[in-house]
Amino acid sequence: MKFGLRLRGGLLATLIMFGAPVVAPVGAVFVSSSALAQTVQSISVEGNRRVEVETIRSYFKPGPGGRLDQAAIDDGLKALIETGLFQDVRINRGAGGQIIVSVVENPVIGRVAFEGNKKIKDEQLTTEVQSKARGTFSRAMVQSDTLRIAEIYRRSGRYDVRVTPEVIEQPNNRVDLIFTIEEGAKTGVKSIEFVGNNAFSSYRLRDVIKTRESNLLSFLASGDIYDPDRVEADRDLIRRFYLKNGFADVQVVAALTEYDPEKKGFNVTFKIEEGAQYRVGSVDFRSSIPNFDPSSLRAYSRVYAGSLYNVESVEKSVEEMQIEASRRGYAFAVVRPGGDRNFEAHTVSVVFNIDEGPRTYIERINLRGNTRTRDYVIRREFDISEGDAYNRALVDRAERRLKNLDYFKSVKITTEPGSSSDRVILIVDMEEKSTGDFSISGGYSTTDGALAEVSVSERNLLGRGLFAKASVTYGQYARGYSLSFVEPYLLDYRVALGLDLYQREQLSNSYISYGTKTLGFSPRLGFSLREDLALQLRYSVYQQQISLPSYLANCNNNLGTSAFNPSPAFAASQIPPIDLSSTNGLGCYADGEASLPVRKELANGKTLTSALGYTLTYNTLDNNKNPTDGLLIDFRQDFAGVGGDVSYLKTVADGKYYAPLVSDIVGIVRLQGGILTKINDDLRMLDHFQMGPNLVRGFAPNGIGPRDLNPFGTQDALGGTKYWGASLELQMPFWFLPKEVGLKGAVYADAGGLYDYKGPTSWFATNEVNAPGCIPSTINPPSAGTCTGLVYDDSKVIRSSVGVGLIWQSPFGPLRFDYAVPLTKGKYDRTQEFRFGGGTTF
Repeated sequence: MKFGLRLRGGLLATLIMFGAPVVAPVGAVFVSSSALAQTVQSISVEGNRRVEVETIRSYFKPGPGGRLDQAAIDDGLKALIETGLFQDVRINRGAGGQIIVSVVENPVIGRVAFEGNKKIKDEQLTTEVQSKARGTFSRAMVQSDTLRIAEIYRRSGRYDVRVTPEVIEQPNNRVDLIFTIEEGAKTGVKSIEFVGNNAFSSYRLRDVIKTRESNLLSFLASGDIYDPDRVEADRDLIRRFYLKNGFADVQVVAALTEYDPEKKGFNVTFKIEEGAQYRVGSVDFRSSIPNFDPSSLRAYSRVYAGSLYNVESVEKSVEEMQIEASRRGYAFAVVRPGGDRNFEAHTVSVVFNIDEGPRTYIERINLRGNTRTRDYVIRREFDISEGDAYNRALVDRAERRLKNLDYFKSVKITTEPGSSSDRVILIVDMEEKSTGDFSISGGYSTTDGALAEVSVSERNLLGRGLFAKASVTYGQYARGYSLSFVEPYLLDYRVALGLDLYQREQLSNSYISYGTKTLGFSPRLGFSLREDLALQLRYSVYQQQISLPSYLANCNNNLGTSAFNPSPAFAASQIPPIDLSSTNGLGCYADGEASLPVRKELANGKTLTSALGYTLTYNTLDNNKNPTDGLLIDFRQDFAGVGGDVSYLKTVADGKYYAPLVSDIVGIVRLQGGILTKINDDLRMLDHFQMGPNLVRGFAPNGIGPRDLNPFGTQDALGGTKYWGASLELQMPFWFLPKEVGLKGAVYADAGGLYDYKGPTSWFATNEVNAPGCIPSTINPPSAGTCTGLVYDDSKVIRSSVGVGLIWQSPFGPLRFDYAVPLTKGKYDRTQEFRFGGGTTF
């Protein structure tokens, strides 16, 4: 047979595997105390093979005088049974009252194997069970291992699992232990209900929790798999959500789970008692510390009279105040918030009490569970060290920072008493998780066409907390690669150093006649000024080059000694007129021609840009991926001219405000604008802002703003040096669809403008004399054109549109479909009413 001779006899197997512990075994003979008044050396042992006689005798402890009494015999019998080394232990009387201990040793496990397991590997199960190869076989341990294996499967959502242990007898008192596993199907959550929620809909609360209902696309995620720990964590998430929104008396009474055999899944019901919603009536500061002005901490309070009572704001205020008091020399100051409820007015009077805490110091910081991450990577997240005063606010901040690293499944910091009453030991328990990612991403949009990306990244490189990523992109109109590296603690300071090397190639398409190739390198420094305020400093150096099909750049004739690019207007004014479609060397527009700024950029060849810049970001969003409340503002400036071939100052601001309205509708207001300022050299067309649906939806990419009007050319968008935009959007769920589908709709109105082109308008440089007979370039015809000039439109028309959108947070990534109708537009603008974009990571 495959595993050797199987253990015969159902009764014997049952006794070994599942029999009750032997307390008073059949056959044991108990004699009188006088007969058993023996010494340990008078005990004889029978049946032992591996366990030494002296080891067995050591479990019998003699009483006074070195003699064994009945109690000592009983205790020794129990101790031998509890070792798990023996199947049976019996005590008999021999001749002359001699004590005979007869034992039957448990077998030795030859190997432990698993059969039928496909979803969980042998290696993981081996580490979880207590029964080990070359260890002692124990029926109690096997029972425990059976339950443990079943629990592992239940944690992964397989509640129909069945685990059957089998024992195969081998020679020399050895056995093989086989766990046969019937894994069963995953057990999902079929429904999630909320009872007692009046202020917030069930649809909104499903956004708060991590558990999800099963649906057709659940195989791409795991949130629908029933996990009792996750359900319990969801209770706290619901409670925290209510406390954040002013419900100081909220209680999530229970999370009831019931298995439905018909649906083969769980029904989860959260029972909530909301209570009243409170606002802050007043904010006061009190101190029991001599010479400490409590009102000086008012600037660090995030709680204001008249605002909704928010527990998170109170907690953050306490943390900031306590840290500030420590900076001022009050290392043991403790800020304790208090609140008096006015049940009739539904207000809370918040009081921050600053008291002198116990004088406790940190003796040690012990790290447990970090097998890969270096100790110093963890310790640098603490603002306190061994020997410092114990400050709970700083400890909580360190715990939050460690969780935000995303290196660990769980982080918990607890305290233990130190070597004296004024010493504590910090215990940091962690469970590491995988930090490497390999992804294949794909997407399609009406702007960029089909696009695919392969990337490899590591968030905790070599366990040193470094980030590295390499990616390759290949698409219909865009291609390139990028390498990124981030050191989050430069020279042991909380300053992030980033290095980016990239190459991008944009191919010509229906929106632009030219292609661009960019090769660049950018180091950057990131600073966290506050939790909601960040600053980034950067230096960018990149080389850029334009490419054109030969038929769009074949107009390079000479008139006298000057470079000559005749316009249609100039050709018609000559006597006799020049035939631009002939083959006499002036056939510039016979097959179309790119715009003058594009051809001039092509003639300039490779251009080097060297720029210094910064970005200031203010972020109070409640969720960065799917925000419903908060403000996000980006302000950035870039100064080009630190070497290189171009110089300019580019300033851009972008602000988004999210606000929850009624019935789960979220309102979004967006304002944006930018200015490009000339410094010394002339501005290139490529440095101008190019706008389309990124400013006003309903317009094509590069469809807004100044445009070349040559009727025989490609009529390229020229861009502008100034733009502004405003948008108002309402996003709403489809209440008739399950929340897990991830669909919601949007209605919006956009307005904006792009204007003031400052790029090349003449083939000649500004310090050259124009060719004889030429007249200046023209803005907004019907004025005449010139032989070397650019005829273009630069009207300051306000573009506006209204539209509807469909947003899908799909398992394939975020997808969005928009249909917008322009209301006002420029004469030469290009529209695109339907737009689609999205992507995924497999």
